Amino acid sequence: MDKGQWQQRGAGHRQRLRDRFLDQGLAALSDTEILELLLSFGTPRGDCKQQARELLGRFSSLPGVLDAEADDLLQISGVGPKNCFALRFIKAVADRYLQQRMRGRSYLRSSQAVHDYLLHSMRGLPREVFTVIYLDSSLAILDSEVVAEGTVNVNTVYPREIVRRALSRNAAALIVAHNHPSGAVSPSQQDHHLTRTLYLVCNLMQIRLLDHLIIGDRCFSFADNGLMEEICRWYETVNGQL
Repeated sequence: MDKGQWQQRGAGHRQRLRDRFLDQGLAALSDTEILELLLSFGTPRGDCKQQARELLGRFSSLPGVLDAEADDLLQISGVGPKNCFALRFIKAVADRYLQQRMRGRSYLRSSQAVHDYLLHSMRGLPREVFTVIYLDSSLAILDSEVVAEGTVNVNTVYPREIVRRALSRNAAALIVAHNHPSGAVSPSQQDHHLTRTLYLVCNLMQIRLLDHLIIGDRCFSFADNGLMEEICRWYETVNGQL
């Protein structure tokens, strides 16, 4: 088979994958086939099946590939800067889509959308990041942003700065989240201390701290596990003693 025939065969294979997606949706494609199509944006005339398999082997899953750093992606034979750009671009587009999809929605009716966004944007990151989601008085989501990167504790996340940012958006409530690169989601003593400090500072400024989410292999919620209620009782006790 000469080069022209090989390219034609590869183009036919990619077209069949595209047609299958258009007819049946993403569920009809395997993770390898999804990566093949994404890589083809950077290698339009090449066969990307082997690279897709090696990426999945190296990073274990489709999310692992999309979360990978550029330097790590480029270590896979046959994956070049254009392929790397395509993978990182589609991940960034998905992040923005999920972020903007939340805005204006009530958190009480869209908490799963918030969890989906945080899992997608924070799971698998090699370093800790701290994200704040701002809500208005009706608990409609106004905005979200990363406010700190690196080790997350009370010394690196500045409650006063978070409150300032909240007030600049006329936010009446907050949800905060940070990730554990290890994948474990059990809150540490530092996590508990940070949450109490944020709760105290926010209450002093009449801002509600609704939840603290920890993102790892799954999503852990302080509120769903009764920890926000415990902090609320602690605050009422402390406040009553002042």
